[in-house]
Amino acid sequence: MRPAARVQAAIELLDQIIEAAQTSGAAADTLIARYFKTRRFAGSGDRRAIRELVYRAIRRSGERPTSGRAALLGLAEDDSILLQLFGGEGHAAGALIAGEPIAAASAAPLWLKDRFDPLAAGEDEQAALLDRAPLDIRVNTLRGTLAQARAAFPEAEPSPLSPTGLRLADGYAVEESAAWQAGLVEIQDEGSQLIALATGAAPGMRVVDLCAGAGGKALALAAMMDGKGGLHACDTDRGRLSRMVPRVRRAGAENIETHLLNPNRELETLGELIGQADIVLVDAPCSGTGTWRRNPEARWRLTPGRLDRLVKLQAHILDVAADLVRPGGVLVYAVCSLLTEEGRAQAEAFAARRSAFVSEDPPIPGGRPAGAGRLLSPRHDRTDGFFIARWRAPC
Repeated sequence: MRPAARVQAAIELLDQIIEAAQTSGAAADTLIARYFKTRRFAGSGDRRAIRELVYRAIRRSGERPTSGRAALLGLAEDDSILLQLFGGEGHAAGALIAGEPIAAASAAPLWLKDRFDPLAAGEDEQAALLDRAPLDIRVNTLRGTLAQARAAFPEAEPSPLSPTGLRLADGYAVEESAAWQAGLVEIQDEGSQLIALATGAAPGMRVVDLCAGAGGKALALAAMMDGKGGLHACDTDRGRLSRMVPRVRRAGAENIETHLLNPNRELETLGELIGQADIVLVDAPCSGTGTWRRNPEARWRLTPGRLDRLVKLQAHILDVAADLVRPGGVLVYAVCSLLTEEGRAQAEAFAARRSAFVSEDPPIPGGRPAGAGRLLSPRHDRTDGFFIARWRAPC
């Protein structure tokens, strides 16, 4: 493909991604894979160049652009070579039209600008949200040791913060390695590893992962527990729980029991655990603002209404979790968000409702104090963005 044809392909893809963001459709990676599946003429170099153009345009545009062309024209404002490829000949993108829409550059949608935690609101912090994320892996100590994992991945660096983490270059094919297939390592951002560490889980405990999803943190908890004790992985999404099954088998985490919950009726399923859990982890559904490095088009999907619904859901799940904790037990709340209302404000509201719970500083390296919790951010900690809070239940 000629460079000008690559630009037109990127515009077509961006149009699909923008439409999907408006309609809760497929993610950008999925749409890109589908696009190339029907265009076998595009070689590996073409695919790589087009994908790079698409993601450069997505990262640049905090507001959802009016079109893929507007997104690419915005990118071309600072790229004279790219601008010259808008010629309208053959398969090239159409020639420039005076006054046509051009996407503005910004890190976040304007309506979100004042909703970031003060620690994450600076220009440097915002810019870091759009950097490329590294590839972190966690050593599964149920299957082996850190030394064995380092031998399997000699090019990896030790994670800056996690005691069982390693860091690889973005794009490393971890899942093709013998170490991953044997369950020795799991792909997991270092921030997520620290959330599990914040619980203090240990062998023999009864632990509840209330929003387990596909099980990343449940597997980390199982390793901390050395596979001993009861670990209850819960979620309201049957599909996410089903994806946990092969991961549990590969990791050798035999102490995990899954529970499919009914929304707003969670305690009906978990009745036997009320007041019995040593630890309850709430890794709650959230805006995902802390993961924009990995999913930059997520900025285009978030709306004020969706954010309000998420904040209400987080409060509900926290109250469910509080009922499960035994006297003297621990409740940990985490969100992959850098927004005040999902982080420190949510923790303050919980403390007001459940004043008998005592706030504790999460026992993790890194992060900065943020009200009743700690805030991890890409710029400060080189992790995804997370808010983590921890409380001790009254005895």
